[in-house]
Amino acid sequence: MSQQFDALIDSYIANKVGIDKNFISTALSKGLQQNIRQLQDDDALKTAGIGNSRLKDANQQMRSDKICWLDKTNNNVYEQEFLELAESFIGHLNRTCYTGINSYEFHYAVYEEGNFYKRHIDQFRSDSNRKFSLINYLNEDWLEEDGGQLYLYQDETVQKIQPESQTAVFFKSDEMEHEVALCKRSRMSITGWLKQV
Repeated sequence: MSQQFDALIDSYIANKVGIDKNFISTALSKGLQQNIRQLQDDDALKTAGIGNSRLKDANQQMRSDKICWLDKTNNNVYEQEFLELAESFIGHLNRTCYTGINSYEFHYAVYEEGNFYKRHIDQFRSDSNRKFSLINYLNEDWLEEDGGQLYLYQDETVQKIQPESQTAVFFKSDEMEHEVALCKRSRMSITGWLKQV
């Protein structure tokens, strides 16, 4: 497990963007996809807010995805497995990098065809609790023409990441500007933040 975590941390240290194409297992990815489909069937996904006041982007000008927060009290086997993995990663991160992370939050995120999220950073102006962003993709057989790529902006360079199943992306929440390109098909992920509170 620590070797798996080191792949994400080492690539972050080298490039300010950690990437691991096998952070979650195939079985866990499929289980989380199944959860999202059930949430869609139950109409449980809600229009995403903007800012820490959970404001709605009424005209969908900044972002157009839908979300549902993960909660350990749900007792869903796949959510539990994912959150246990996240907690293990946080423990390893604290031991090896002395980050002092003591909290987290994660949500399912679904971008349907035509959805997007414009360039932004993840840390709020009025709240500096979010230290690191951790995105986990759940999309199988993703093609370039499907859109929905994650664009990361560093200095004069732009890094493009395909939202492929099992891939995790890790970066500082207050530093890395990023956006989600226009999606041409439904795109699923679990997005969250490692926090100091």
